[in-house]
Amino acid sequence: MERHQSAKTFAWWFVVGAAISLAVILIQGGIREVMHAQGSLWEVKLVELSTAIAGGGLLGGCVALILARIKKP
Repeated sequence: MERHQSAKTFAWWFVVGAAISLAVILIQGGIREVMHAQGSLWEVKLVELSTAIAGGGLLGGCVALILARIKKP
């Protein structure tokens, strides 16, 4: 049961972290750079964006699991 709860916690905070990363990228103008890129640079920029978004999600999920473990009595 606890594994299921940990997976749900990780998934929720992964989505939240990814959304926050995407918001930061949007605010900084990263999407505009991708739209103006042409050719193979388009693919490189798209990979950069997706890894940044996934990294934000992983950071959010892992921090949430660590804090949940620390919080346990």
